[in-house]
Amino acid sequence: MELMDVNKETKVVLQHNVITSGRYDYASSMLDILFMVLSSLEVGKLEYIIHSSDIETITGRKWNLRQLRESTESIGSRMFEVEWTDENGRKRIRQMWLFEYVEYVEGSSSFKVKINETARPYFFELKNNFTAMQLKSVLNCSSKYAKRLYGIACQWRSVGSKRFEIVELKKMLGLIDKKGNEQYTEITAFRKEVLEIAKKQINENTDIEIDFELKKRGRPFHWVTLHINSQKFKQLEINFHNPIDVQKFASKLTAYGLTQEQADIIAQKEKEADFNALIEDLNAKVRSGKLKMDKSVAYLVGIYQKKGVLPVKN
Repeated sequence: MELMDVNKETKVVLQHNVITSGRYDYASSMLDILFMVLSSLEVGKLEYIIHSSDIETITGRKWNLRQLRESTESIGSRMFEVEWTDENGRKRIRQMWLFEYVEYVEGSSSFKVKINETARPYFFELKNNFTAMQLKSVLNCSSKYAKRLYGIACQWRSVGSKRFEIVELKKMLGLIDKKGNEQYTEITAFRKEVLEIAKKQINENTDIEIDFELKKRGRPFHWVTLHINSQKFKQLEINFHNPIDVQKFASKLTAYGLTQEQADIIAQKEKEADFNALIEDLNAKVRSGKLKMDKSVAYLVGIYQKKGVLPVKN
């Protein structure tokens, strides 16, 4: 994705709901690549260039060529399945592969992907049936289940809740394969390793908040209801007009505990060299006992508030 060619201030992913609810098992890095392609979609265009530096800027996670090749190789080996009911009331299931090819250039951390013509209608013929997802939100979630559940929650955000059979949701998340092999068979493991982790990451990193409720039918748990709150303060989205170095500086600031909103403001107004000097001074104060480590973030915020960079909250 060429950042300089993107001229939308609000960056969202438009994803057909048949894809959102489709059954496929993608690892977290594979989903990152998929969403980067989705965010770049243009009508009539099938080929896209993805830069690892763009993914690093957004996620703060380092990528290398080997990781990229392993991820795209895995994408190529994964079948993407969607099902729907046609106009005659018949159930249809389509199996397809998203990319026709992936092409690398030696010595480059970027690669080109070409969308499979068969998959094209699901991405381009959105009409009135789509899910709008913030690219930054979905990439900031490291759990593949958080990424998938975020997309599903966005699909039902206007309704506020959605009930699934647990088996149905597990199939959507790739936890039950075609042969019926199931992961997290114990409800406690499913709650802890999938639902609770996804809830935590979605609530901390995205523009919505979710909760879940498990209910029994008889003795075993049978249903899971997702509750979606879309009134949460809207997270700042990626500003693709900002230079890459500014976005990387902002990612560095969040690593020190500043919020994304604070980091974006500081990165645009301050020099990274001045911040590095401030960190050296802060570390010296911590080592000398003049400042406690758990007060360091508040100390940074206070400095920038005094300088007039950050607003002072009443």
